[in-house]
Amino acid sequence: RRSGRDQLRVDGLCACSPRLPHLLTTGDKWHHTASGPSAGKMRGPTPGVKARAPVSGFLFLLEDLFIYLFIYLLIYLFIYLFIYLLPAMDGDTKTMTFLQEVVDILMAYIVESFDRETKVIDFHYPNELLQLNNWELQDEPATLDDILISCRATLKYAIKTAHPRYFNQLSTGLDMVGLAADWLTSTANTNMFTYEVAPVFVLLEYVTLKKMREIIGWSDGRGDGIFSPGGAISNMYAMLLARFKMFPEVKEKGMSSVPKLVAFTSEHVRTQTDALFVQSLNQMSDFPAQFSSSHFSIKKGAAALGIGTESVICIKADECGKLIPADLERRILEAKHKGFVPFFVSATAGTTVYGAFDPLIAISDICKKYNVWFHVDGAWGGSLLMSRRHRWKLDGVERANSVTWNPHKMMSVPLQCSALLVREEGLMQSCNQMHACYLFQQDKHYDLSYDTGDKALQCGRHVDIFKLWLMWRAKGTIGFEAQIDKCLELSEYLYNKIKDREGYQMVFDGKPQHTNVCFWYLPPGIRYMEDKEEKKKRLHKVAPVIKARMMEYGTTMVSYQPQGDKVNFFRMVISNPAATFEDIDFLIEEIERLGHDL
Repeated sequence: RRSGRDQLRVDGLCACSPRLPHLLTTGDKWHHTASGPSAGKMRGPTPGVKARAPVSGFLFLLEDLFIYLFIYLLIYLFIYLFIYLLPAMDGDTKTMTFLQEVVDILMAYIVESFDRETKVIDFHYPNELLQLNNWELQDEPATLDDILISCRATLKYAIKTAHPRYFNQLSTGLDMVGLAADWLTSTANTNMFTYEVAPVFVLLEYVTLKKMREIIGWSDGRGDGIFSPGGAISNMYAMLLARFKMFPEVKEKGMSSVPKLVAFTSEHVRTQTDALFVQSLNQMSDFPAQFSSSHFSIKKGAAALGIGTESVICIKADECGKLIPADLERRILEAKHKGFVPFFVSATAGTTVYGAFDPLIAISDICKKYNVWFHVDGAWGGSLLMSRRHRWKLDGVERANSVTWNPHKMMSVPLQCSALLVREEGLMQSCNQMHACYLFQQDKHYDLSYDTGDKALQCGRHVDIFKLWLMWRAKGTIGFEAQIDKCLELSEYLYNKIKDREGYQMVFDGKPQHTNVCFWYLPPGIRYMEDKEEKKKRLHKVAPVIKARMMEYGTTMVSYQPQGDKVNFFRMVISNPAATFEDIDFLIEEIERLGHDL
């Protein structure tokens, strides 16, 4: 039996947890109810319900102890996680301690990332990594100590993209000023759609985009632009603007209001094994099916905009990956003859695999002749405009209607940072604005041209500008120029070291135009094989095995892929400012060490 005082204590516990009222809290026949008119009262046995057997006082004590511990644990976790951290009152000290510990973890990781004695990757297979830590989300809050453990575990198994021997992607390296800017951006935690919520960031985007347009060569930096979530979205913006420019009615009436549109980009050399597939596609399409080596985003953009991937016509490229202007003009005329409307040409300044630069002047002449939007996808190669030694590779870019430029690649700005630059001012606003009155009121007390959100497809837009702007302030244009020139110098050094080295074969003749160096490594076991087909078959397996061993040892990372009828080869790209000539030497020796027995 329980006294009235005990029952009040039980009622208090029940108020803390919705589950506890349903626990039996009395001996043989009394229990508590949390609902109905008798809620919170003691009542007798329910008719037809068998009473619980008497329980000893000791078991009652254990039961109460368990309940108290459970409640105190929940309260402790709540207090530890939330009450002591801001915005809780007097939570600044606890918050500073917690964030300082996080910064200590980050600083240790940063220093380690630049240490050549550390691994680029601590590789584990997915099922192993899932078992190493408890990654599942729980209903109950974790302690701050557990949060810090999770931070350490996440970085332990992360790829050290700042490591001087990480060459796997186009985006590598870690700039300290850019990192600081990223931290500041996250602290500010605002949106880019209006001046009223992001005044400084909006102005910095205006200033930086204008500077980038000046570097492209547009008079006085006139035009428009926006920072978007990557080059694929920037390219899609360009297609969207090109379509609107030619057929503005499509914005309201849709694709049924316009004729069949076609776009053009450079081709991918087909493999013999693709022949039957291509032949079947050709029977269903007005244009021969091909596979593009230019950015896949052109086809993705066509699909997203309702234009269709079959409306992207692939233009022949030479053996170095450059688009052939004569074939572009031929295909434009062919499309017009069939009743289609050419509306968009995407030339590439720095292809992803070969690093090729399309002949922009010749392409722009063709676009002007046939009144087609001329876009330059300079996501990878656009940063060479910062270099007086290499900007000639983009001669003619000033004639473009739009340009994609990704500073998060060759300029090593922290991900993500991609800009679309547009020559015609006001076109983006006309194309995309929807006049959302709850955001873009027309009677605001400042210049409404700084409310940039209505010209974007997104409403919520991340602040990507500050890290680029702050790095530009820290380095100056000459600092970026030196960084880019150094990366190109390293790629030339690699090319000169392996072009005549035993066991290496270049994928195409001639010095690379960008930092892309494409080559095969032929291990001694297949180097002198006379059966060409068998040699090709075995060579196809070499790069994947060496790459797998690189990751398992954690010494370095470099990408590989097939291209057309060419079997798997290494595609070395250099964009990491931390890389040196010694790191290039190490890469060559490591490939040979890991592949000598193949």
